[in-house]
Amino acid sequence: MSGSVEVRQFLLRYDGGEPGGGLAGGVPSQRSGQADASRISDDQVRRARLAVAASATDAEDCAQLLDMLGLVADDQGQVPVQR
Repeated sequence: MSGSVEVRQFLLRYDGGEPGGGLAGGVPSQRSGQADASRISDDQVRRARLAVAASATDAEDCAQLLDMLGLVADDQGQVPVQR
């Protein structure tokens, strides 16, 4: 599973969104078009980073997890999970 999908699932599950928020029987609904492309906010990325940091065993583990989940900004300052 790709890192950005895992982050989206995490955020959907723990973000306190609407009941059912796009989930059909616990399975995320398919995204349609570019309208949904930027639905991950900067605040959600920040909270996901904090959750990863809280669960990591050490700094190296944290860095690896953040990179795998697409939560590390690239050279242009863009976070892959928000592309």
